[in-house]
Amino acid sequence: MALRDTSLPEASGPARSGAAPALDPGDRERLLSGRHHDPHALLGAHPVPGGIAFRALRPYARAVAVVIDGERHHLTSEGDGLFSGVLPLADIPAYTLAVRYADGEHESADPYRFLPALGELDLHLIREGRHEQLWKALGAEPMTHEGVTGTRFTVWAPNAQGVRVAGEFTCWDGTALPMRSLGASGVWELFVPGIGEGARYKFEITSRYGGRFLKADPMARHAEVPPDTASIVHAPHYEWGDADWMAHRGDLPVHEAPFSVYEVHLPSWRPGLTYRQLADELPAYVSELGFTHVEFMPVAHHPFSGSWGYQVTGFYAPTSRLGTPDDFKYLVDALHRAGIGVIVDWVPAHFPKDDWALARFDGDPLYEPGDSRRAEHPDWGTFEFDFGRVEVRNFLVANAVYWCEEFHVDGLRVDAVASMLYLDYSRDSGQWTPNVHGGREDLDAMAFLQEMNATVYRRAPGVVTIAEESTAWDGVTRPTDSGGLGFGLKWNMGWMHDSLGYMAHEPVHRKYHHNEMTFSMVYAYSENYILPISHDEVVHGKRALVSKMPGDWWQQRANHRAYLGFMWAHPGKQLLFMGQEFAQGGEWSEPHGPDWWLLDPEYGAQADHRGVRDLVRDLNAVYLRTPALWQRDTDPGGFRWVIGDAAEDNVFAFLRFAADGSPLLSVSNLSPVVRHDYRLGVPDDIPAWREILNTDAACYGGGDLINSDDLKPEEGTITLTLPPLATVWLTPLH
Repeated sequence: MALRDTSLPEASGPARSGAAPALDPGDRERLLSGRHHDPHALLGAHPVPGGIAFRALRPYARAVAVVIDGERHHLTSEGDGLFSGVLPLADIPAYTLAVRYADGEHESADPYRFLPALGELDLHLIREGRHEQLWKALGAEPMTHEGVTGTRFTVWAPNAQGVRVAGEFTCWDGTALPMRSLGASGVWELFVPGIGEGARYKFEITSRYGGRFLKADPMARHAEVPPDTASIVHAPHYEWGDADWMAHRGDLPVHEAPFSVYEVHLPSWRPGLTYRQLADELPAYVSELGFTHVEFMPVAHHPFSGSWGYQVTGFYAPTSRLGTPDDFKYLVDALHRAGIGVIVDWVPAHFPKDDWALARFDGDPLYEPGDSRRAEHPDWGTFEFDFGRVEVRNFLVANAVYWCEEFHVDGLRVDAVASMLYLDYSRDSGQWTPNVHGGREDLDAMAFLQEMNATVYRRAPGVVTIAEESTAWDGVTRPTDSGGLGFGLKWNMGWMHDSLGYMAHEPVHRKYHHNEMTFSMVYAYSENYILPISHDEVVHGKRALVSKMPGDWWQQRANHRAYLGFMWAHPGKQLLFMGQEFAQGGEWSEPHGPDWWLLDPEYGAQADHRGVRDLVRDLNAVYLRTPALWQRDTDPGGFRWVIGDAAEDNVFAFLRFAADGSPLLSVSNLSPVVRHDYRLGVPDDIPAWREILNTDAACYGGGDLINSDDLKPEEGTITLTLPPLATVWLTPLH
């Protein structure tokens, strides 16, 4: 960024200052090249023999004057955009700078007359890696400082020679706004008067090697819409209306509460809608279907929409594609007021290598480890975080707290936990280094996850953290004080894989795979589980849920409905990705979203799809009013097989029990034949059973083979008709 000498000020006008002492040549060169650690020592106002010396750095200015009590005192050009002078004053006065450019004059307070706008306690906590509200210390904070309005810019860049603020207000030239280093913390700070909300900015960093580059603010709370990459100064103004929800969301422990999740990719759920427009439609839709929660795929700022949000560059900024941070709060608030919890997908495992973002942030590995064997993620072409560095851990832990406290989210689903826990994840021999004990476990990542979970649960009562952990790691949902990772829930990837594998087989072959449906109960109580049918299972050639099923269209839908009935009754909470609630046949497409046209009354087969959606609505309705389905999800006493070995019949029957012992009987017949007079053992103390849900009902698109009469036990058994490819639920007759 070449600097141009400025012209000398006009000879006429108000009082002219005396000559200021010349800058040391080394200081001058470092200041002008963006390598000085303490520009406030050179710029601003300072006592000198004969008065007060004023010096300003204003590239491209034609004249600069110090304004004191309305009187102007012109400074003398030193070249290279520097202006200086000495006024015969005893003390440093309150003053402003009047700067004349080719396009006119601008008057503002001098950024270099202010003391640091960041306190010693903040710096101490940052050094210790214990600043739990880091976003209030770092980033761009509009404020009034020493009676002047402006924005405090702060950034952590410990390896930099110098850092400057560049923005649209400097024509993206950082020369005029060098920041000062605040010592051992590695934090750089500058208060810039007159800059407020909406201003676009970056940090211009000079590395220890002399390279100079522009970086987006890691702590930015708002960012430009991609492909533009600047950060935006933001201050929150939203007034929440969800006090009642926040006060009561933690009344029941999550593992003892109903928890049925609708997973949503916000940009594609209804393509083109903003956060506020989504707030008009999404709560009503989710409420109608009876889900207790929504889970948003990552909403943090990401430059490439095709990453679905999993390549995050702005961890503190909701994506600006759909609106402002306050607009996102409006959506969360609307869902809360509708009685729906909000879970956000959170991605602390890795970050992309974009040269304007976190990668090599100050010219050296900073957020990523210095050892490439630990820094490089082989699957995704990204960097992993350096979980062993306290400042990086602080950045992530505070980020988790930020989403909970600032956006009132009710849960964090933590992506790719397994990739964090294992040093050899997707790495061959020689591509990884063992831990201090010679093992493959990433001890730093373990400590980070424990710290994150403990901090979130302490600071945000009622919030749940959820691990996407695909291995058999012991203690994912065990409390941290017992050596566990401290998550509230864990995705049951084993159940998902096994059950979908079973359903993909033609019914004639399912008897050979019977254990794939029953094996989950061997470990069902080892963790607190969610049963996920997520976006990952309906993309990349895996086919949509209904399309995974064998047979013709009728059989596919029947299998689909029966599977959902089995899933909702199985121990564990449940999650279903958008579009699967109405059995769309095509894979999810990020640009296009769900195939809503399948529900259009003008579409000939719309009844087939509406029938499946009606089933999901009724599954949730019965689920919510039946504590046996959720109250003892993590208690082995809440489950009992009735028939678990009927492989030849493709039948699965089990009981679920509420805390008071009241049962629900779930029976799935996953063969395409009707099974008449099928006998099942039931508890002796129940005089009669009534069918309360049947996935074969005509209203769902089935053959309407239902058990309309109450079923009275004889010698401890009941006899019922099992419709083909269907699940039925029965409860005691009251």
